[in-house]
Amino acid sequence: MSARHVASTARSSDCLRDHFLLAMPALSQGLFSHSITYICEHGESGAMGIIINQPLDLSVAEIFEHLQIDANRDFSDIPVLAGGPVQIDHGFVLHRNGAASWEASLKVTPEITLTTSRDILRAIAGGGGPADHLIALGYAGWSAGQLERELAENSWLTLPADSDIIFATPPERRLGAAAAKLGIDMNLISGSAGHA
Repeated sequence: MSARHVASTARSSDCLRDHFLLAMPALSQGLFSHSITYICEHGESGAMGIIINQPLDLSVAEIFEHLQIDANRDFSDIPVLAGGPVQIDHGFVLHRNGAASWEASLKVTPEITLTTSRDILRAIAGGGGPADHLIALGYAGWSAGQLERELAENSWLTLPADSDIIFATPPERRLGAAAAKLGIDMNLISGSAGHA
């Protein structure tokens, strides 16, 4: 299937919620370079998602310390992710299979939820939050029609999301694991036409 066909399919269905965006080599600068983004919302007014493979030089333990949240175990080996360039001072928790309800959540699918309230951080620190989660600062956002234009320009590959890639695969292997589902090795894709 050609990238042009994928882009037209995305436009006609107009919803990439619960999909991955894999950055093509043309996106070689900044946070989106070699990124995989999980789309949480997509519609006529635009799209938003969380980049799930760009760890910051910041641990979850440091976030808890900054917010004065006591943790019942050591979180210093768990990185906080750079979720995107928008609202980089706001925390976002992407999680699955949580039975509890939180103060500010967006249910992306029956399995995956995005929560922005501090109550979930307290629960995670105390050992009572969702076992499968990632914590990010900032999010990726697109205005109305912007993502569709970027897809038409072949800036992204899209595929349905896989929660195991989000929650059970190390951050540095998520892009490769998603690309493998498409039968693609991202290391072999050239950033310019005519070069292998």
